[in-house]
Amino acid sequence: MSGPLPVIFMQPTSPTRLILGSSSVYRQALLARLQLPFDVLIPAIDETPQPHESPTETALRLARVKAESIAGQVNGPALIIASDQVATVNDVHIGKPGNHARALAQLQMMRGRTVVFHSALCLLDTRAESTTPVQIDNIQTIVTFRALPDAELDAYLRREQPYDCAGSAKNEGLGIALIESIVSTDPTALTGLPLISLTSMLRLAGVAFFGAASP
Repeated sequence: MSGPLPVIFMQPTSPTRLILGSSSVYRQALLARLQLPFDVLIPAIDETPQPHESPTETALRLARVKAESIAGQVNGPALIIASDQVATVNDVHIGKPGNHARALAQLQMMRGRTVVFHSALCLLDTRAESTTPVQIDNIQTIVTFRALPDAELDAYLRREQPYDCAGSAKNEGLGIALIESIVSTDPTALTGLPLISLTSMLRLAGVAFFGAASP
């Protein structure tokens, strides 16, 4: 019996620097799945929604502004990845709670209801020869939360403390027990970085997968 096949990692066709513009450890872990070397820089922007801006518009604008903020921090060509997520119930924005009391209030508002998570993604290509300098997409994920009592919601928050997550629930952790159903075209979008959309963007930017040139 032959041994295991060699692992061929996905590599760019050029040594262009790949940068993730995010302080999120969840996005960093997702991007690491692609087995590409990348740097992490933190964008310095105001994430406040603009007046009369829809949730989709907010997410798309912030993803692009984050990427542009990183572009202003680096010298030389780079592929810059940035993402933003906005959660909504009946078009009401739900942000990062920041503390236990606000997180509990969020979960109480969402229980038994459907929440839409707008996960926007931007790939900014600063190479002079790029034919796709800006690629941007928004993936919507429909999440229905279980109608759980306050005691369970409080116990969950004390166990996982997801105070840096929009919607106060980590679906990649214990928060999955709060959820009744998830509907999305990209299972990674809810965690914060839509990898299906990202790999499509990287292909258009000339990144080669599995050692072969992208079509």
